[in-house]
Amino acid sequence: MNSSEEKNPLVNPASPAKAGRQEWIGLAVLMLPTLLIAMDLTVLHLAVPSLSAALQPSSAELLWIVDIYGFMIAGSLITMGTLGDRIGRRKLLLLGAAAFGVASTIAAFAPSAELLIAARALLGVAGATLMPSTMSLIRNMFLDSRQRTAAIGIWVSGFSVGSAIGPLVGGLLLEYFWWGSVFLLGVPVMVVLLIAGPMLLPEHRDPHPGRFDLLSAAMSLTAVLLIIYGLKQVAESGLGWLPLLTVALGLGIGFSFGQRQRRLADPLIDLRLFHVPAFSASLATYTLGIFASFGTFLFIAQYLQLVLGLSPLQAGLWSVPGAIAFIVGSNSAPKFVQRVRPAFLVAGGLTVAAFCLGLLTQIGLNSLALIVFANTLMSLGFGVTFTLTLDMVVSAAPPERAGAASALAETGAELGGALGIAVLGSLATAVYRTQVTANLPPTISAEMAHAVRETLGGAVAAAGQLSGPLGPALLEAANNAFVSGLQVISLIGAVVMLGLALLTVTMLRHVEIVGEAEESLELETEGLVVTTVAQQISLIE
Repeated sequence: MNSSEEKNPLVNPASPAKAGRQEWIGLAVLMLPTLLIAMDLTVLHLAVPSLSAALQPSSAELLWIVDIYGFMIAGSLITMGTLGDRIGRRKLLLLGAAAFGVASTIAAFAPSAELLIAARALLGVAGATLMPSTMSLIRNMFLDSRQRTAAIGIWVSGFSVGSAIGPLVGGLLLEYFWWGSVFLLGVPVMVVLLIAGPMLLPEHRDPHPGRFDLLSAAMSLTAVLLIIYGLKQVAESGLGWLPLLTVALGLGIGFSFGQRQRRLADPLIDLRLFHVPAFSASLATYTLGIFASFGTFLFIAQYLQLVLGLSPLQAGLWSVPGAIAFIVGSNSAPKFVQRVRPAFLVAGGLTVAAFCLGLLTQIGLNSLALIVFANTLMSLGFGVTFTLTLDMVVSAAPPERAGAASALAETGAELGGALGIAVLGSLATAVYRTQVTANLPPTISAEMAHAVRETLGGAVAAAGQLSGPLGPALLEAANNAFVSGLQVISLIGAVVMLGLALLTVTMLRHVEIVGEAEESLELETEGLVVTTVAQQISLIE
């Protein structure tokens, strides 16, 4: 407390300080990693054809090039979030930014598939430092609840901006430069972060961090990696003893990790966070919301290109309204939450998403308008929901544990996304295979029939090789089977969303309107000060 505060009896020391210009400019710096990560997730897929021609990786190597980044991010988040609480969130952010820039350069000029896989793994570890650090810094920079919710809304919208411009920028780079140019997108972004970060971002850390448990860090990494890998194998190859064993082993190590945290004096994750209803319910809503949305969005993208026959650029342009709606939703939520309790807003966003998923159960072979409308309205609902649930996850944790709480939220998102693709993707694929097998022309070869059963892309390629009416008939059968799979997972997603809306209203109804508690505290403090001053005046008289 400064001298002016000591002399002024009407200053409320319990009232959180308002963020100023430096904090809002710092928020713009913190958006850079979100833009970069969203762009990085989209541009690599565009580069796969030219990358494959240049490096000639095996099919297994190509899968690792694509997947290792997400695996290492998911596995390292908990460790990095807790490490940031101990050594300082800004320090970890800047170290991660430097490592990300170096790894991006190595990846861009990698002469072999093996070195590219190693660079992508390093990119994943570096990327895991960025998200928890940025979220926890927002928690400490914006102490006022209204400002913090607005800041998180702006920060979340960075993902939509990055996912929207990623394919456009990546496509332009690949048009004129080599495949590695898409990795260099991250270098100037990280240079700006390294220059501006020390000037604009404050340092925050846990003042009493305790001992860092390396065994817990290794267990969390191993558990998450095994679960994510097993789920991805289920999505790609269906149920089998090896992926199920992998998931079971990961769950077993995860359970042992939880038991160890209960015994440690300085745990990697404070499991008492889960005893806070606002934290546990918000985390569950965020994770399961990602679960339902990821599986559906994946099949919407395929529907636009494979069923409707749009080019990647056309499909990307028709996805822009959804990205804009997400930005509008995430930035409108902070305004609405000043008048309506978060539980009802989150439940409302989930109900809107459920309605849109219900609409998707009615799509046919030529439903572009319905897809765009449902995707746009659903993104609006998700923008509100994800902003507020993230805000409640971070706000429910004490400031010294903000990094760990942020890491748990991002780990939940990774697990939810992997689970959505594995479970919903496998279900949709099963529906597709069942229906397309029943309608296969008897005259096609066994090799072609296998390609048709595997994916809709294989069916499109096979139909192009058939002459006469067989090609269009096969394509129509495959498209109908794919649409049936999308309808099934949309129905499941709608049910999940409605269940989450009910959970939210039940578990989060006690969370007050943003700023309400602070206003109440300010009024009580001001009343106490006025009473004290009046008593002092009466004594003087």
